[in-house]
Amino acid sequence: MLKRQNPSSPEHSRELAADGGALSMSHNDSRSVFNLSQLVLSAGQIKPSPALKHSKITYFEVEIVDVQSKKQICIVDKVSPASTLLDVKHKFHKACPQWYPSRVGLQLERNGPFLKDSISIQSLAVSSIITLYFTDLGQQVGWTTFFLTEYTGPLLIYLLFYIRLSTIYDQVESRKNFRHPVVHLACFCHCLHYIRHLLETLFVHKFSEGHTPLKNMIKGCAFYWGFTSWMAYYINHPRYTPPSFGHKQVSYAALAFLMCEAGNHFINVALAHQTNSGNRTCFPSPTYNPFTWLFLLVSCPNYTYEAGSWISFTVMTQTLPVGIFAFLLVIQMSLWAQKKHKLYLKRFYPEVGRRAAMIPIIL
Repeated sequence: MLKRQNPSSPEHSRELAADGGALSMSHNDSRSVFNLSQLVLSAGQIKPSPALKHSKITYFEVEIVDVQSKKQICIVDKVSPASTLLDVKHKFHKACPQWYPSRVGLQLERNGPFLKDSISIQSLAVSSIITLYFTDLGQQVGWTTFFLTEYTGPLLIYLLFYIRLSTIYDQVESRKNFRHPVVHLACFCHCLHYIRHLLETLFVHKFSEGHTPLKNMIKGCAFYWGFTSWMAYYINHPRYTPPSFGHKQVSYAALAFLMCEAGNHFINVALAHQTNSGNRTCFPSPTYNPFTWLFLLVSCPNYTYEAGSWISFTVMTQTLPVGIFAFLLVIQMSLWAQKKHKLYLKRFYPEVGRRAAMIPIIL
C-alpha cells in the first residue's frame, strides 16, 4: 500500500519552505526590475559611453642636405603633417642657430625652385622621410625695410641740394643767381613722388611673404640715391638753364606729372583692395575711377603711370641726368611688366589676351 505523506512532516515543511522562498525571490526580482525600469524612465535614456578613438598620427622626418656638398646637415624629426615649411625652418634654426629662417632656402630638388614658407609638409611627402636641399640665401631684409630705405634716401638727398649747402655750391654764386620757378616746382614734384611711395609702402601695399637679400637693397639704393644726387645737382645749380619753351612747357609737363602720380596711386589702391578682399581668381578690373580705366588697355598700368611721371619730369626740367634716369627706369619697368604680363596670360588668357603689357599697342 502507498504510504500517505503527512502534511506536517519535516520533509513536507522543507518543500513548502523551498517553494515559498522561490516565490519570494522571484517576487523580489520582479520588484527590482520594475524599480530599475522606473529609474531609467525618470533619468532618461542611457547613452552608451563613447568608444575611445585611438588616432595614430604619422610624423615625418625632414633631412636637410647641403645643396653643394650633398652632405647631411641635420635631421628635423617629429614633424606633424599640419606643419608648414616655415615650421621646419624654425626647428632647423634651433638645431643650427647660425642660419635664421629668413636666410634659409629649401628645395625639393637640387636645381628646383625654392619652396614657399606656406607650403605644407604633407604635400611634399612621398614617404615618412623627406629630403630637402639647403642653400644659404645670405643676410636678408624685409620688403617694407627695403622700400622705406630705398625711397627715403632720394627724398632727403634732393632736399640737401635744394637748400644749396655750402659744401656743394659756391655761396657767392648762389646768392647772385635768381632761382627760376621751375626749380621750386621740381623740388615739390620730386618730394611728392617719394612721399607718395613712402605712404603707400606703409599703408597701401601688402607685400608677399619672404625677404630679399641685403645686396639687392644695396644695389637699389645705389641706383636711386646716385641718380638723385646727379639730377638734384644740375636742377638746383645756380647756373641752371630753364626749359626752352618757358612757362608753357613747364605747366603742361607739371600737369601731366600730377595726373600720372594720381593715376599711379589709384591703381595701387585698386590692386591692394582686390588683394585684401581675397579676390585673386580674376584679372584686376577697372573701377568707377577714370584713372583705373587704363586696365582696359594694359595689364600693368602702375608701371605706365610711373614711366609717365618721369618722362613728364624730364620735359619739365629739361635736364640730361633726368632723361637718362627716366630711360633706364622705363627699360627696367618694361621688363617687369612683360614678366607679369606672361603670368597674367597663363592665368587669365581670354581676358588679358588683347591687352599690352605696359605701353598700349607697343608693349
